[in-house]
Parts: sequence; C-alpha cells; structure tokens
Amino acid sequence: MSGPPQGGRAPESRLALIVDDDARNSKLAQDVLLAAGFRTLVARNGAEAVALGAEHLPDVILMDLRLPDMDGAEAARILADEARTATIPVVALSAAALEGDTAWLASAGFAGYLEKPIDVESFPQQVRRFCA
Repeated sequence: MSGPPQGGRAPESRLALIVDDDARNSKLAQDVLLAAGFRTLVARNGAEAVALGAEHLPDVILMDLRLPDMDGAEAARILADEARTATIPVVALSAAALEGDTAWLASAGFAGYLEKPIDVESFPQQVRRFCA
C-alpha cells in the first residue's frame, strides 16, 4: 500500500485515490492531479483500493477496470456496499473502448467514466466534476 496522501496546496484540497496496476499510468495521473492541487493516494489492485478507500475516505476514486486481483467493477461494488465508502464517487478509468456500452457502469457502482490515455490539460477538471 502507498503511504500517507501526497501533495496538495492547501489542507482543503481534494483527495483522489488512483487505482491502477500500471505504474506509468498511475504516475501520470498522480503528477497531473498533484500539479492541479489535489492530494493523491495510489493503489495497485482492488484489495488495496478498498482498504485505502475505507481508511482515508477520498473525495473520488479513479478505478482502472482491469486489475490483477479483481476487476474494477467488483472493487467498485465492494466500496458501494460498505457504509463507510458508499458515498465516495468511483469513476471508471480505462483504455477499454466503452463507447455506447456504458449503461452497465452505473449498475456496477461507477459514478462515471474517464478514458485513458488521459488528456493532461482537461483531466483535473474532469476529476473535479465527480468530487462532491
């Protein structure tokens, strides 16, 4: 598991949990969000995501759909079923082509979908839209 949240310009900055087993993808998302004033945590698999989500209660969870221990939808369902994490928006973050086939995301517990590769210019604003 990652250590304490990194970054942030002010104590009130948003905390984003990035869940991706590809270190390059999570590093890029983390760097872009840190530069935009977010604090970040990184999980490499679904079990870490569930544990870090419950421990730190992030403002948003960015969940890859393909993880080594469980798929992102399963992790999102676990988070949605736990009272402590049920209100945290979980956003699918995937390179998988989902055009026209996104209806299942809501039933799986996702608040929305962002496509990889991320656009470094618009990514922070896209993530902010999902923060309560």
